[in-house]
Amino acid sequence: MTLSHSDQAHGDAPRRPTAAELDEMTTDELATLAANLDDVEIVHNQPKFPIPGTRAEKRAERAVALWFVISAVSGLAFLLAFVFWPYEYVPPTDPGYGVYVLYTPVIGGTFGLAVLALGVGVIAYVKKFFPDEVSVQQRHDGASDELARRTVTAQLVKAGQDTTIGRRKLITRAAGGAAGVFGLGLTVAAIAPLVRDPWEGGDQAALWTTGWRPVDGETVYLRRDTGNPEEISLVRPEDQDPGSMETVFPFRESERGDEEALLHALRRSDNPVMLIRLRPGTPVVQRAGREGFNYGDYWAYSKLCTHLGCPTSLYEAQSQRILCPCHQSQFLATEYARPIFGPATRSLPQLRITVNEEGYFVALQDMDPVGPAFWERRS
Repeated sequence: MTLSHSDQAHGDAPRRPTAAELDEMTTDELATLAANLDDVEIVHNQPKFPIPGTRAEKRAERAVALWFVISAVSGLAFLLAFVFWPYEYVPPTDPGYGVYVLYTPVIGGTFGLAVLALGVGVIAYVKKFFPDEVSVQQRHDGASDELARRTVTAQLVKAGQDTTIGRRKLITRAAGGAAGVFGLGLTVAAIAPLVRDPWEGGDQAALWTTGWRPVDGETVYLRRDTGNPEEISLVRPEDQDPGSMETVFPFRESERGDEEALLHALRRSDNPVMLIRLRPGTPVVQRAGREGFNYGDYWAYSKLCTHLGCPTSLYEAQSQRILCPCHQSQFLATEYARPIFGPATRSLPQLRITVNEEGYFVALQDMDPVGPAFWERRS
């Protein structure tokens, strides 16, 4: 059954076939009907390769398949590198440093090449095998009925037939392999961080502790970052003016001369602490159970905002407010760093400090878990 253009003469809508006629129509006829129902006029439709099986067609097919093969190989390389490439830190002076520093470039390069090749393959297939078609359609509003849905489905099927994807086994297999490997790589990358148990170790698990945790009774000093990890600059009370703030990090004598340990102490995300010296006579309110955590006018708080972990790097001396620049949370330094504005709902953890017999600031115990407020949720 076919519907001629005479059925649409003078702007009349095409005759709608009966259910029986619809069941008898071929895919091509349904696709043509879909165009007629949507007021689509196909002005030009020319296949790229009118004669199947020519050398030019096979060269084009191999060229497209090659891109999908490149994507599949790159995706496999990404997957293997992500799982097996050494990623643990290696000092520059130790063997294996060259392999370690290549981890990020290899991961990024193979992933990027897999995405790029997959995209180029799709674009190349469209350019080389989709027929050249020019169509004009009148715009209509409203939902589609059952007839429109069935005919549009047929139209899509016919479009697939016109692009000859069904007989392009080399391309479909290469594209399927590329998509499968790429999807597997993304799945592994998404699941991999969940494999390791963050609570392993109980109360001493990495997420419950910070770099300020006492180890074997060794003194934990407060040090400043001078830009040189091997330069140890310990903090004394006389180093700071009233109304000022300084960022400090943990240091142990056992770490002296150990480049990796020194750098790790400065770079570990939960280590930064604000050492604030209030002006003499400033009234303060101490939190129950945290009395004596300060040393005179000196107070030490975690630098990680309890909202989303941004650095609370601003201190306003006049109002004694600690400010987070990310989402504008504010904490009052004179009242155990409790939140007074913004989305944060938990006080900044406080580090218990004192001055030892040598005159240096030292930490007496670890802080409460730092960072976002999910720590309060037990469900």
